[in-house]
Amino acid sequence: MHLLLTGANGYIGLRLLPALLEAGHQVTAVVRDRRRFPCEEFEKEGNRFQLIEGDFLQPESIEEFPEDIDVAYYFLHSMGAGGDFAKREQQVAVNFMEALAPTQCQRIIYLSGLIPEEEALSEHLASRFAVEDELRKGTAELTVLRASIIVGSGSASFEIVRDLAEKLPVMICPRWVNTLCQPIAIRNVIDYLAGLLDLPETAGRTFDIGGPDVLRYRDLLSQYAEVRGLHRWFVPVPFLSPRLSSWWLYLMTTTSFPLAQALVDSMKHETVCRGDDLHEAIPIERFSYRQAVERALSRIAQNRVPSSWMDSLKSGRLDPRFLDVIKVPEHGVYSDRQRVPLTAPREEVIDAVLSIGGDKGWPSMNWAWKIRGALDRLVGGSGLRRGRRHDTELRPGDALDFWRVVLADREAGRLMLYAEMKLPGEAWLEFRVGKETLTQTATFRPQGLFGRLYWFSVLPAHWILFPGMAKRLAAGNDSRALTPIPPTSQ
Repeated sequence: MHLLLTGANGYIGLRLLPALLEAGHQVTAVVRDRRRFPCEEFEKEGNRFQLIEGDFLQPESIEEFPEDIDVAYYFLHSMGAGGDFAKREQQVAVNFMEALAPTQCQRIIYLSGLIPEEEALSEHLASRFAVEDELRKGTAELTVLRASIIVGSGSASFEIVRDLAEKLPVMICPRWVNTLCQPIAIRNVIDYLAGLLDLPETAGRTFDIGGPDVLRYRDLLSQYAEVRGLHRWFVPVPFLSPRLSSWWLYLMTTTSFPLAQALVDSMKHETVCRGDDLHEAIPIERFSYRQAVERALSRIAQNRVPSSWMDSLKSGRLDPRFLDVIKVPEHGVYSDRQRVPLTAPREEVIDAVLSIGGDKGWPSMNWAWKIRGALDRLVGGSGLRRGRRHDTELRPGDALDFWRVVLADREAGRLMLYAEMKLPGEAWLEFRVGKETLTQTATFRPQGLFGRLYWFSVLPAHWILFPGMAKRLAAGNDSRALTPIPPTSQ
């Protein structure tokens, strides 16, 4: 069967793709930027795997779909980007349907959210429902799977629970923590999505999917804490408005503020399955919430996190077109350049450069990086809490604390980062490991007078921080020598 997989480098797509190929299907994967996709992992599949590009907000950029597509998976979302995401999501669906129309596709599979029975939906859930309507307008039959909280390493829901339970011994609990939900393990979601292909009778139908447990959001936190051997206390407060709850969630977790707003707005609705029809047709072993948490923690401990919601470019503010340039501006900028001789083998230095940040911290003045991250968080930025997907590997588009990876080339010994912290300007941090020297360049392009004042205000710290960091990296000393930061996200 020839399958079209949209959002192939997203959280769900990167996990479903290996399952589809293993089942013997031919897959055409659609990504917004092929440089951010781990192509080397799928090269062995030969002509059973094809990668094409397309930004569904820019129809002219979409490469033509193969005509012989049988089934299309739709995993395109814009919630993390903030703004009028509902309008964007609907437009993306319209553009997708126009691109799919010339093909012979007979079926679309869409992963949506559980729709509560009451009529007044949150903007997030209403947008999912509107996308379903758009996907039904074509000739292909639509199969919808509706899920509540998805639990897995790197999922937004799991990382929020993890942040709260790990960091807060005493938790303030707004009313929504008593709302019921039915979490489902990411492994079970993948099993259902792949299993649908063997059941043509499920075409044109909608199914609720969930795990065996119906829990309150508070239970998600307490059971996670129990798995980790932590003691946590909950203090109910009836007066937290949705906006205050959003700020509380934003400040305490890795989530962005637009995502926190959307999640809090949705958490007032109960998301519990109203039927179990799909499980009767696909009788897989369903993991309990506690088992799903244990599996996620095990993957994190083993550095086996294939995808994370934070690695979406929508979670930051880097213009994807900048990836086409791969060049730091040279005019109208301030810069700090350190060039130091290598005092360790080149490969060790490259390893040290590609291992910076995340839970291991930064090679120089790590306390100053944490303070800068906390200040960024207070003014609406991401801070350091996004961490990194993998301890030693980076690829373009990855989130790395409050940076975005623009270029990561191990063979060339080059790493380029773009700052997504709140700044009165734009900033880059670049490393080049030559045969005998390491060149480290920090570049800042100020915006107006305030941007220039900002640069000169932080110069004293830079005079100490940047030389020390370059020397430690050139010695092959990455942040493993530091005291690890408490776990946040992978």
